[in-house]
Amino acid sequence: MPAPSEPGSGRVADAVAGHWADRLAPAAARPYLRLARIERPIGWWLLLLPCWWSAALAAVAAENPGPHPGHLALFLVGAVAMRGAGSTYNDIADRRLDAQVERTRSRPLPSGQVTTRQAAAFLVAQALVGLAVLLQFNTTAILVGMLSLAPVAIYPFMKRVMPMPQAVLGLAFSWGALMGWVAVFGRLDPPALWLYAGTVAWVVGYDTIYAVQDIEDDEIVGIHSSARLFGARLRLAVGLCYALTVALFVPALAGAGAGLLGWVGLALFGAHLARQVALLSERDGARALALFRSNRDAGLILFAGLAADALWQGLG
Repeated sequence: MPAPSEPGSGRVADAVAGHWADRLAPAAARPYLRLARIERPIGWWLLLLPCWWSAALAAVAAENPGPHPGHLALFLVGAVAMRGAGSTYNDIADRRLDAQVERTRSRPLPSGQVTTRQAAAFLVAQALVGLAVLLQFNTTAILVGMLSLAPVAIYPFMKRVMPMPQAVLGLAFSWGALMGWVAVFGRLDPPALWLYAGTVAWVVGYDTIYAVQDIEDDEIVGIHSSARLFGARLRLAVGLCYALTVALFVPALAGAGAGLLGWVGLALFGAHLARQVALLSERDGARALALFRSNRDAGLILFAGLAADALWQGLG
């Protein structure tokens, strides 16, 4: 659970208590690590998992014995770098709004731990790492990766004008579902597009759960979110998002030629999502945060099924 921040401590209220970023990192580096959300790996996991799903699905379709290990490693580095860059960019755009919300006012920018110029320089450095990773792939993958910058750029501003900004977040955070496939085949095919569409629905579902934490503050400040939009129908809405996720993944797996292990992975993934919906409460922020974080485990279950399927079929 996040620990409350103390004046002058530099600790961020919604950060993970006792993380090495607060205990071991040099004091001068800590604000930048917080900008990158390094103490909250769930963000880069959720950015990474669609990449790994796509890589594993492409391995199934190509009849390779498992996803390309080099691609998996590159996606990991890229996800950490680009999640940090995205979080830094979001904090720059939201610094005035964050100052009005209890959970976020202790973040580095609204609390004055770093200046906007320093944050912008850190953003560029992280983006350059992401670019270096992207340049390791084929030309089509590079072009597809570059296109992801459009939804990333507009997302922070959608919460001011759009009733459900999570839809734009879904477009951005799901991009990896295209990248693993295009890195293998050099083109986009229907299975990758189905996987992307289903991942968008997944992101909208889990980020709606995440937004439960801020419903009261968002209502005061005037920030839009799907949690506010759905209100008392929150559980139904998240359930529909998750059901759509699984439904859209079916043609993705079928089109790639998935075998039994892939379908078992999808079934277990769907069961995990159903459990989240059953436990969700629209006014229990602590439970919502735990359910949100559990999507890492759900995503790893699906990846394990797809990777095992690729290995089984590739060696068969």
